[in-house]
Amino acid sequence: MVLLFGPLYHLLERGERDQALTEAKRVLKPGGLLAAAGVNRYASLFEHTSYQHLHTERMLHSISTILERHFHDGQKAFTKMYFHRGEQLLQEVAEAGFERTAVFGIEGPTWAMLKAVEQHTKEPLDIESGLFQSAPTAARLAEPYPELLAASSHLLTVGHRP
Repeated sequence: MVLLFGPLYHLLERGERDQALTEAKRVLKPGGLLAAAGVNRYASLFEHTSYQHLHTERMLHSISTILERHFHDGQKAFTKMYFHRGEQLLQEVAEAGFERTAVFGIEGPTWAMLKAVEQHTKEPLDIESGLFQSAPTAARLAEPYPELLAASSHLLTVGHRP
């Protein structure tokens, strides 16, 4: 098994991401499993809404730029990041020669709501609460629907080396 937790979202150029996937495939034995993480194109939109500062001019400009270009250049504040759409991440892995590929949303569609509640109340959510307990159920219910991948902050794609 090869885990790629970082390269696909810290390499801004497609060629660099392709090279990372090619190297992962090279070191895997036939039938081996690749698990590669990506950050969703819309993660910053949802996250900064939950932080309640998306409406500020600075954040509005920053997030608009990420949505338009798919990346953050790391010049101000956060580090360099590439933001995938689910189908795009899946395509990159498949084009690298992996088979039986799939992509999953890690947090599911309710993570931003949970984050907003924590931000608003200034208290961590009780893990026994119905709201918290419903989050993983919502994530699993969303899995068969590719359009709901856009609601997860992080993506996980898997594929097998032929």
